[in-house]
Amino acid sequence: MTLSLEASAAVWSPSAPARDDAPLLVLLHGYGSHEHDLVGLVPHLPRSLRSVAVRAPLTAGPGYAWVPIVDPGRPDPAATQDAAEAVLTWLDEHVPASTPVALLGFSQGGLMVTHLLRNRPERFFAGVVLSGFTADVKLPGDAALAETAPPVFFGRGDVDPVITPEAFARTSAWLPEHTTLTEVVYPGLAHGISQQELADVARFLTGVLPG
Repeated sequence: MTLSLEASAAVWSPSAPARDDAPLLVLLHGYGSHEHDLVGLVPHLPRSLRSVAVRAPLTAGPGYAWVPIVDPGRPDPAATQDAAEAVLTWLDEHVPASTPVALLGFSQGGLMVTHLLRNRPERFFAGVVLSGFTADVKLPGDAALAETAPPVFFGRGDVDPVITPEAFARTSAWLPEHTTLTEVVYPGLAHGISQQELADVARFLTGVLPG
């Protein structure tokens, strides 16, 4: 199945000059949400980062999704790959190859962050996974990702009722084998993003910005 992202369903936040060499943060929303959902995070992140929030290609209730939910925490490998390829195609069409790109995703958007890194590790300088997970599948790019080991921030709450404990455990075990991991578990946080987590993300991104 070939998926595509709508060019008109992308929200650009030009917080820095629109130069090809200015780093770009791609925001990937969660299941049932939309491209405006994470835009509110942008004012709290490094000002030198431009950002773009893109809409997932599948409809899901009143919003959109990257993959259908059939077995929670274990998305269909083919559907996950289709979604990742749609994002990569969109990037190739709208973002110059010379632009340094980082990824930030919440929940199912976090799944997309890990899958994009696994598909094209050389394209991204960092990733932020918030209340997300990685697919339980081996990919050809995993070895290259482990060799590159880009910095990744993995944040989640310890009382998250949405993502399964098994999916979190799998991700906590997988990420340090393939990335340079910063993992933080926030006591009392459910399926959301706290002010402390947002401050930690901003600090992380500041520390990994190119040049």
